[in-house]
Amino acid sequence: MSVNKYNSEGYYDPTAYEALTIIDREISQNRYKRPRRFMPKVYICSPFRGDVANNVIKTREYCSFAVKQGRIPFASHLLFPQFMSDSNPNERNLALFMALVYLDCCKECWVFGDTISEGMENEIRYAKRKNIPVRYFTEDCTEVF
Repeated sequence: MSVNKYNSEGYYDPTAYEALTIIDREISQNRYKRPRRFMPKVYICSPFRGDVANNVIKTREYCSFAVKQGRIPFASHLLFPQFMSDSNPNERNLALFMALVYLDCCKECWVFGDTISEGMENEIRYAKRKNIPVRYFTEDCTEVF
């Protein structure tokens, strides 16, 4: 890779040049792996309600597992509760709708655990209706066939 000393607007940019030169050198010496050009997006479907704290921890583990499998995970129940209330019916319904919009952009839906909540059931049904492959995993991330 050839690193340019000038930015996209044609101005001299020594800071970016130095950083990119270091990265280029590390890539060529195999110290740093170049990211994959394509990583499919997967929808992470797992319980949220009930033991919320534990379910959030588990969902983070599922997302980490997906990354290790070369996927980009999306877990709506990690994102939307940051600024929407699950106890407010209007906000919950809006969050469930927005989650389905994200699911529509994913290559697969990954379902984790042995408990299927009402929200998960809706997501699975939606994925199947849209012909999005659904894969099932145990809580320890072993795929169930």
